[in-house]
Amino acid sequence: MSNESLVDRAEIAAFTMEIGVENELPTYSGGLGVLAGDTAKGAADLGLPFVVVTLVHREGYLHQGLDSEGRQTESADPWDPSQHLHPLDLRVQITLEGRTVHIRGWEYRIEGVRGHEVPVYFLDTDLEENHPEDRRITDRLYGGDETLRLHQEAVLGMGGVRFLQALAMNGLHTFHMNEGHSALLALELLRQEGGGGEMEPAELVRKVEAVRKRCVFTTHTPVPAGHDRFPLSLVQDVLSPEIVALLQETGCVHEGEVNMTRVALRFARFTNGVALRHAMLSREMFPGHEILPITNGVHVGTWTGPAFQELFDEHLPGWRENPFLLRHAVVIPLKEIREAHARARTRLLEEVEGRTGRRLDPEKLTVVFARRAAPYKRADFLVSQPERLLEVARKGGGLQVLYAGKAHPRDEKGKELIQRVVQAGRALGDEVPLVYLEDYDMELGGLLTAGADLWLNQPRKPLEASGTSGMKAALNGVPCLSILDGWWIEGHVEGVTGWAIDEGWEAPVDDEGEFESTLKKLEETILPLFHQDPDGWARVMRWSIALNGAHFHTRRMLQEYMDLAFRQ
Repeated sequence: MSNESLVDRAEIAAFTMEIGVENELPTYSGGLGVLAGDTAKGAADLGLPFVVVTLVHREGYLHQGLDSEGRQTESADPWDPSQHLHPLDLRVQITLEGRTVHIRGWEYRIEGVRGHEVPVYFLDTDLEENHPEDRRITDRLYGGDETLRLHQEAVLGMGGVRFLQALAMNGLHTFHMNEGHSALLALELLRQEGGGGEMEPAELVRKVEAVRKRCVFTTHTPVPAGHDRFPLSLVQDVLSPEIVALLQETGCVHEGEVNMTRVALRFARFTNGVALRHAMLSREMFPGHEILPITNGVHVGTWTGPAFQELFDEHLPGWRENPFLLRHAVVIPLKEIREAHARARTRLLEEVEGRTGRRLDPEKLTVVFARRAAPYKRADFLVSQPERLLEVARKGGGLQVLYAGKAHPRDEKGKELIQRVVQAGRALGDEVPLVYLEDYDMELGGLLTAGADLWLNQPRKPLEASGTSGMKAALNGVPCLSILDGWWIEGHVEGVTGWAIDEGWEAPVDDEGEFESTLKKLEETILPLFHQDPDGWARVMRWSIALNGAHFHTRRMLQEYMDLAFRQ
């Protein structure tokens, strides 16, 4: 599709600080970025008039190394945009700290199953005409201090609006703010409406409403501390007096700070959370705002592994174009389900051996925990009492555990989690092999979600906004053992799509009770089913595909966005 036709058709612009479109572009840190990439791929499959704006992040997020004690080291993960992206000649400018910052863009096109393309624009400040400090703004995802973060958010939001306008995308009617990182786009739109100055209050209200009609907002964070906030003094130092005045005049400054989520809420005609429970929590955090649920989904063409792609091609032709056809997985013979998964598991275990030299047993239950190493995700929960897990494994026929996940460079508690997991692995020894795979990325994520036997998720309620890794596992027939939080509240059918660890999403957090429930489910239900009833296990796999794989995908998610959020 020509650039002219993409420009002419564009109606919806999604702004995101990170995006995972392919493994070679390390412009994502975890689920938020991969979800943004999946959304763009889903939009391309559906032929939606969609564009994406993000930052180029030349140094990536981080390359993770782990020593024998589980201590994490980080280094840059550089990549060359010129090897993957198409350079665009146009330039736009914004003002930061009184300096003009020049911004250029790179284009990446995502092609859908029917040939429709969605462009992704990566904004870049590494230009000779910029001040040396400003050349580094778009280098590192989530790097630096809050001053750099504010610079990045200004480039994304304000610079992104100007960049799309320079492309002559005059048909855009919806600006989608993916998390509060891009909220300053609304202030740029208001500035262009002529807001501020000596206007009468009624006129300002009218102009704010004009901006609200063009903006929608998705919040992803279930706790107040997770929302970006900047001191007003810093905002005054960084942004232009005109933008600062607009923030003040529109009520976006509270108690001496600017909360980017509140800015986005102020200017959004529609706001959603990313799961039913998350939307409920968001309404409690931000009373007075209508926040509806649109539960996340994953891109089936990306996250279905090769073995199950072949199986679906044979039994469910057209499933890539219409993932709802996965509902018909109930017709796939159990023997073929087992055989497909055996191929996926073999591929995973070969990768583990190639990376680590550890040869794992394909006959043991392979439990996988692969999440960002944040404290609330409780990576060490399963192995917190190694002797108890050993006892369960002996009684149940054996298991082995694979871990993966990076901790943010400044998250010392997250790094300590990794160390505790590695140390627990030594205590478990060869009887319950435990391997922590370093440098978790999209490629490794695909191998893990396809090759696991059981997907483990143990967040501290109610801190899991949605979670998508279990959805990817379900596409490959991998059942979940999970706390009832995030998407699992909606995807869980006990003994059918997997198993719940706790007593319910409304029950209070009970560390001891949840640990005991985990071991009990493994010992009394999961291990016996896996080792003694292969057809029974395959039925759970098949239902995971037919119920969860057929629902938690980007086509369903985007249809809800089109119906609820993106319509004019």
